[in-house]
Amino acid sequence: MRYALMLWMAAAGGTLARGQEPAPLTPEDFTKIHAQLRAKEKWESVPWKTDLHDAREVAIQEKKPIFIWAMDGQTLGCT
Repeated sequence: MRYALMLWMAAAGGTLARGQEPAPLTPEDFTKIHAQLRAKEKWESVPWKTDLHDAREVAIQEKKPIFIWAMDGQTLGCT
């Protein structure tokens, strides 16, 4: 999905580097690219909990396990 926009941008950048005008973006192309960018990834549809106590209460009520994602190290990157 997002690759279509990346490919279009790469193609437009390549034509600009050669000194050519890129092909104009048609309304149909814009609508298609916009819809692809607005589409949610599957992980975004999960109602994630950031509080362990809230997650525990919900897990008990729904009789479901808790998935914990924990990282340590540098705050700007995963180590």
